[in-house]
Amino acid sequence: MDREGHDGVNYFVGTEVERTPAHGLKTLFVVGVQPFDSILAKYKANNCQHIFFGANHSFHPVESDEFEEWEQMVYAFLDLNILCSLDVPSNINLEWFLDCGLTESHYFIPQLRVSIPYVAQWGYNAMVKVDDIDFDASNPGVWCHSLHNLMDREKFTPWSAYTQDKVV
Repeated sequence: MDREGHDGVNYFVGTEVERTPAHGLKTLFVVGVQPFDSILAKYKANNCQHIFFGANHSFHPVESDEFEEWEQMVYAFLDLNILCSLDVPSNINLEWFLDCGLTESHYFIPQLRVSIPYVAQWGYNAMVKVDDIDFDASNPGVWCHSLHNLMDREKFTPWSAYTQDKVV
């Protein structure tokens, strides 16, 4: 992700601005896989209440060993009962992700990131369909949501809200 002031940055601190269960909490944002001791030190030094892993779209494993690094890093903090989010792109193998068990922790917030470029140009009738991998494979059915309704003002976070964090 190309973000001004974040070239080569591994950590930054700020208030969680996205409308998640961690909204408003002081957050340590972690870019890429980082050492446990380093993350914990920055979390404590900055009096954080939440860790957001995969910041700046840095979570994009392809091979299982890449995923295991992320899994171990996040589990280390869930085991300490620290509230953790992970920015999960919808184009990875989501079944593979679910197999690791992170979603079973009450301290884990999976953020499924669905990229929709030029969202305003899709028009009033556009729908977002939460589907299955095949007919009647793992879900009881499908859910269709109006894209227009999903873009509710109460759920919106403008890009300007992401400029208040501090690199640490």
